[in-house]
Amino acid sequence: MELIRRIAGRRPRIHNESECLVSAVLVPIVKKEGIPHVLFEVRSENLNRQPGEICFPGGKVEPEEMARPQETAIREAVEELGIRRDQVVLIGPLDYQITPPGTLIYPFLGLIEDLDIINPNPNEVAGTFLAPLEHFISPPMASTVEVATRYPADFPFHKVPESYKEKENWSKQWSFPVYFYEYGEYFIWGVTARILNNFITLCRPGV
Repeated sequence: MELIRRIAGRRPRIHNESECLVSAVLVPIVKKEGIPHVLFEVRSENLNRQPGEICFPGGKVEPEEMARPQETAIREAVEELGIRRDQVVLIGPLDYQITPPGTLIYPFLGLIEDLDIINPNPNEVAGTFLAPLEHFISPPMASTVEVATRYPADFPFHKVPESYKEKENWSKQWSFPVYFYEYGEYFIWGVTARILNNFITLCRPGV
């Protein structure tokens, strides 16, 4: 019983945290002529991951920030947009996102009150643009992506149910939706569109 009592009152954590990437992003809202706009970044072409794609400010949650991932979202926004911490007003969390590759994302909504203070870091950000929040109220285009798995040669098929032996080669296991938004010359998709879609859904009455 002493072993069981150790569970009582403990604070749970992500068991396989070391096996997945944990990140946080900020969805920045900026008022332009009194109208709320969403601020997007265009990633630098010099980056190794997803160069040139559209995203929100964000990055990896450091170990000391795990209990407060909003600190990551703000820190990354400060670094990428060239603003001070006190120039970001945190509004609140959006729903967590888990991507098929196993990335856990904590999105937060924030307000940047003055557009003129933004001075993007050219090492990470090629540019920024604003889009009226109202533009995204209509449902996005949608498609699906299929995810498949393959077992290695040393997988113990003789120990698992017979049905798994049919899956020694690549096979579809599940699918997930992918959303797409267009704004002028910009095409917004992937995780950025998923977070944006969740934000818009939460803004609707009755949600």
